[in-house]
Amino acid sequence: MLSATVPIAPTPDFWQQAVRLLLREGQPLGQALHSETQAAAALDFSGVQLMVPAFSHAQNFKAALARELRRPFIAPRINTLSGLLAMQVPGESAPPSESERLMQLYAQLREHGWLKKMFSARRNADLLPLAHTLLALSDELTLALLPEIRASAEGEQAAVGRWAQALAQLLEPLAPSAHGMLSDEAALVWQVWKTQLDANDRIVQRFDAMLALGERASLPLVWVSPTAPEPLDAAFLATYGRHQPVRIVTLDWSRQAIAPLHPVYLAAWEELVAGDEGVPPAFLEPASLPDPDPVPVPANAPALSLPLLCPAPDLESAAVQSAQIVLRWLEQGKGEIAIVAQDRVTARRLRALLERAEVAVADETGWKLSTTRAAAALAAWNDLVSARGETNALLDLLKSPFVFPDDPDRADRVMRIEARLRRANIAGDWQALQSAFAQAEDGADLACITLLARQAARFGGRKTLAQWCDTQRALCQALGMENALRDDGAGEQCLLMLDDIAAGQGGLEDSFSFAEWRALLNLRLDATSYMPPIKDRRVVMLPLNGARLRRFDAVLVIGADAAHLPSPPQETLFFSNAVRRELNLVTRAERQRQQLRDLTELLCVNPEVVLCWQTHQDGEPNPVSPWIQRLELKLAQQGMAPLRNVHWQAPLRKLQAQRSSMPAPSAPELLPSSLSASGFGSFLACPYQFFATRMLRVAVMDELSDLPEKRDYGSWLHEILHRYHAHLREQATPLAARPALLAGISEEVFQREMQRHPAALAFHARWQKVMPAYLLWANEREADGWQFVFGEQSQSQALSWQDGGIELHGRLDRVDQNAQGERALLDYKTRSVASLRQKVKEEDDHQLAFYGLLAGGAIEHAHYVALELGSDKKTGDAAAPDFLRKQDMLKQQITTTLHQVAQGAPLPANGIESVCQYCDMRGLCRKGAWL
Repeated sequence: MLSATVPIAPTPDFWQQAVRLLLREGQPLGQALHSETQAAAALDFSGVQLMVPAFSHAQNFKAALARELRRPFIAPRINTLSGLLAMQVPGESAPPSESERLMQLYAQLREHGWLKKMFSARRNADLLPLAHTLLALSDELTLALLPEIRASAEGEQAAVGRWAQALAQLLEPLAPSAHGMLSDEAALVWQVWKTQLDANDRIVQRFDAMLALGERASLPLVWVSPTAPEPLDAAFLATYGRHQPVRIVTLDWSRQAIAPLHPVYLAAWEELVAGDEGVPPAFLEPASLPDPDPVPVPANAPALSLPLLCPAPDLESAAVQSAQIVLRWLEQGKGEIAIVAQDRVTARRLRALLERAEVAVADETGWKLSTTRAAAALAAWNDLVSARGETNALLDLLKSPFVFPDDPDRADRVMRIEARLRRANIAGDWQALQSAFAQAEDGADLACITLLARQAARFGGRKTLAQWCDTQRALCQALGMENALRDDGAGEQCLLMLDDIAAGQGGLEDSFSFAEWRALLNLRLDATSYMPPIKDRRVVMLPLNGARLRRFDAVLVIGADAAHLPSPPQETLFFSNAVRRELNLVTRAERQRQQLRDLTELLCVNPEVVLCWQTHQDGEPNPVSPWIQRLELKLAQQGMAPLRNVHWQAPLRKLQAQRSSMPAPSAPELLPSSLSASGFGSFLACPYQFFATRMLRVAVMDELSDLPEKRDYGSWLHEILHRYHAHLREQATPLAARPALLAGISEEVFQREMQRHPAALAFHARWQKVMPAYLLWANEREADGWQFVFGEQSQSQALSWQDGGIELHGRLDRVDQNAQGERALLDYKTRSVASLRQKVKEEDDHQLAFYGLLAGGAIEHAHYVALELGSDKKTGDAAAPDFLRKQDMLKQQITTTLHQVAQGAPLPANGIESVCQYCDMRGLCRKGAWL
C-alpha cells in the first residue's frame, strides 16, 4: 500500500490546511467526499482511522472539518495510539509494575560492593536512584534499538556493533587511567539492558501489540504528528502501510516552507532547518503519487506578529507582572489563554496569585505528587521514624491536616505539645518525649505520643513491599489519616499508589529495610504526577511541547531566560552526545532543535505571545534566552523595529493615611487573676508589654536548640542543690563525706542529661569547678547557724484592694532558718557574687522582695547565691539591704498600680531602648512607626 507524507508549514490554520489536503481526490477523506452515493446523504468518514497526538487535537480536527464541509458528516474514527492499544485484547502475561521492576534490579545491585564504591554510595539505599537511572537508560535504548533488532536476524549483532563503536568513541580522547571506570559503567548499562529486554518488558510488549495492530489493519490510516515518527512508531507505520494506505500529516520544517512565511525566524535561527530530516525515507512521498498542490498563502495574510518581552527584576515581580498580563487578557475577552511554564517556581507563584484573584488555572502538566500536602504527610511520618522521634519532625507531622483530623481538641493539643517540648528544650527521642508528658495534666497528650511511638516501632526490621504497604496503611488508619486522604484528590492518589506497589509485587520476595522502603516511596512520589481537577479551561498551564498543533488567543511564556530556554541538558552517566549519536538516541542538539521548533511554532501560530523572565536571580544577572538575543540581533541587522517591552502596573488603590501614635490600651476586664515576679517585672519595664503577654496572653514559642542553654544549666543545679541539702537535713553527714555526696548527685543528674544532650558535658565540667567553692561557702553558712528548711516550693499570697485583688505566686529556691527562729530566703543565680552585689543595690530590683511577700512577711533576710566563680575563685552570697522595708514598698506599689489598671488606667508602650531591643512584642506596639 502507499505511504505518503502531507507536510504543512507551521501556520495558524494548520488544521484547516490538513483537512483540505486530506479531502482531495485520492486522499483517505477525499474518497468519501467524491463518492456519488454520498451526494445527498451525510458524508461518512467512519471508514478512515485518524490517530492524533492527544485527544485535545481531535476537537481541532473535527472543528476544521465542519468549517470546511458546512454539511452533516460522520467523523473518522479518531484515537491516540495509546488509546487504540488499550482497546486491544491484553496479552497473556502482564508486564511487571514499575515498583517491582525497580526493586528487582535494586536487589541485584545491592549485592555488589564494588558498585557502592564506584558510585560513592554510603549505604545500600543510595543505590536505589542508580537503579532508577539504569532502568531509564534501558528503556531509552529499547525504544531506539528494538525495531532494528527485530528487523532482521543480524539486528542484534548490529546493536552490539553500535554499542562497541559508541564506547570506542567515548574512550578514545580519554587517558588510559579512565578507561577502566567507564568500561565498568558501560558493562553495567549493557548488562542491565540485556536482562530487561525480554518478553515481559513493558516496551517490548507494547511494540508487539503495535505490530499486531498493524498486521490487522483494515482501514486507511491518517497519522497526525508535529514531529517525525519515533523508531517504534516508524516500525508500526511501516507494518500498517503494508496492508492499508497511510498518510502522515506533519509540520514542514524545510527551508522552502519556512522561508516565505517566517523569514525573520529562519534568518535568526538557521538550525530550524537541517537537511531533509523530519520524515524517515520510508514515508517520503512516492513518485507514483500525485504531488498535491501547496495551499496558497492569502495575499491579505496578517503580518508576522513578533513576541513581546516582559523582563522583571525578581521572582515576585515576574509573578505579579505575569498575573497582571493574564488578568488583562481576561478583561479583553480572551477565552483561551496558555501559560507555558519553563520556570516552574515562578509558575507556581503565578498560579497562587491568579487563584487569589479567583481565576482557575487548568494545569495539563500537573505537579509532582511529592509536592502535595498529602504526600508531605506521608513523608513527615517517614522523617519522624528515621529521626527516631526528633522534635521538629514530630511537630511537622502533628501539624499536618491529615493527622488526627477528627480530634475536636486537635489544635489545642498540638499547641500544648509544642509548648511543653520547646519549654523543656527536648530535642527528641521517643523515651524522652514520653517522659516529658508523664506528668502532663491532660493524659490524652501522653496517649498521643505513646501511640506514635508504638506505631514507629512497627517500622523496624525488614519486610517485603506488600508488608511495607500494609504497615503504611495500618499507620494511616491508626492516625485517622485514611478518610482524610480519601477526601483529598492527591491523598486518594497516594493511597492508590500504595495499593499499586502492594499489588505489583508479583514474584518479588526480597525483603527491604525501612531506609530502602522510604527511598522507594520518595522515588515513586517524585515520579508520579498529580493533576488537579480541571473545571475552567480559560487559562491553561502547560509545557512548551504541550502547545504543539494548538492555537490560543494569547500565550505567556514564564522563564524565557538563558537558564530555562532552552532547557538545561541532562546527561546520564557516560551518555554523552557522541555516545547518543552512535546509538541512534536523541542528542542534545536534536533535543534543543526540537525545542526551538516548538518555540517557533508557538510564535507563528498564536496572535499574541509575551516572554517573561527574571533579570536577576540570587543577586546575579540572569540574561534573556540566547535565542531571543539572536532574534533581536537579526531584527537590528535588517533595520526592523526591536521587540517591544511591556510593563503593566497593578491597579492603584488610594489609601487614607493615618498617623501612628504610641499605643496605650485600657482593658480592666483582662486583668489577670495571678501575678508572678517576672510578670510584675514586665509591667515595670513596659506596661504595654505586660498588656500583650499577661493580659492578651500573646506568647512566643521558645526555640528548640540542639545544645542545652544556660536556663537548662540553672534547672539542673536547682535539682542538684535541692537534693543535696534535703539529704543533709534528713541525715547527718560529716564534712568529709559531703564532697562525695554532692559529686554523686551531680554525676547522676548530668549523666541523665548527657544522654539527651551530649553537649551538657561542658556544663558538667563547669559545675565541677564550682562545687568545691560552693561547698566551702555552704559549710561556712551552716557554721554560722543557718540550717536548710525547705526548697523548690511553690508559694502564693493574696493581695487585695477595694473592690478587687490579685494572687501573687512563685517558687522559692530555698529557705534557711537560724537558732533564733529567723528565716532567710536564698535565690540561686548562675552569676558571680560581684555582679549580684551590684544587683541588690539597684532600686528596681524587686525579685527578692516579691518572694518575701509570697511568704507572708515571715522572712527577715534574703540573699542571692552565686553559682559562678568570681575573680578570687570563690562563690558567696549578696544580702538584700532593708529587706522588710522593701517588702512593704513593693506591696504598696503592686496594690496601687494594679488597682489603677483595674480602674481602666492606660498601659502605654513606654519601655526604654534596652527593654525594647529584645522585646518579642515590638511587632505589636510598632515602636519604630510612631517614634
